Amino acid sequence: MNSMLTKALLAGFGEMVAFAAILFLTAGTIDWPGAWAFIVIMLVFIVIITTMLARHDPELLKERVRLPVQSGQKAWDKLLMGAFTLIFIAWLPLMGFDAMRYHWSHVPAWLQCIGAIGLIVSFCFCYLVFRENAYLVMVVKIQKERGQHVVTTGPYRFVRHPLYASVLIFFPSIALLLGSWWGLVWAALMMALLVERTRLEDVTLMNELEGYPDYAARVRFRLVPGVW
Repeated sequence: MNSMLTKALLAGFGEMVAFAAILFLTAGTIDWPGAWAFIVIMLVFIVIITTMLARHDPELLKERVRLPVQSGQKAWDKLLMGAFTLIFIAWLPLMGFDAMRYHWSHVPAWLQCIGAIGLIVSFCFCYLVFRENAYLVMVVKIQKERGQHVVTTGPYRFVRHPLYASVLIFFPSIALLLGSWWGLVWAALMMALLVERTRLEDVTLMNELEGYPDYAARVRFRLVPGVW
């Protein structure tokens, strides 16, 4: 196992240990099937996607483990992602308090199962996107040093920002799986920030990435085919 793969897997596992600690501590119990399902699904796909990148695109894997604040990153992206991070940090403990400790929410088991399915579907989309786009870094910037060009294959034939499209499934699915209506409300806030990020990133690509305006003329929709 190469050092970059090891570093990426350890980072992913560490993140999931932190998520588990937050969820179970705020819930006041480890008897939370939805949280265990969430952790297991996340860990499985972290291993699958990280291993795939290590084999097929180690340069992208190296970029993905960098800090989310970088040189060359757009100033508006730093602000948006700062706000997103703050909401996310509050989101996980909120769901622990809501779904388990105080039982403010009562989400039916069948909806929690739909949440699990949605989470798996979103990760499958993510996998396809990572296979196609070698420039899928954490921040919004044009990667001239890596020879960034327009990607038009795979999911990019249907929408211009398929990773963000998968995230629109990812966050509400987690809230449903964990059984938190309040988590669903906060997920909507994060999704709104990401939709705005999509719009601003699209403007950046239009202005700074050669060939993108022609691609946008062919693929009209940013996130949802036939809608927007």
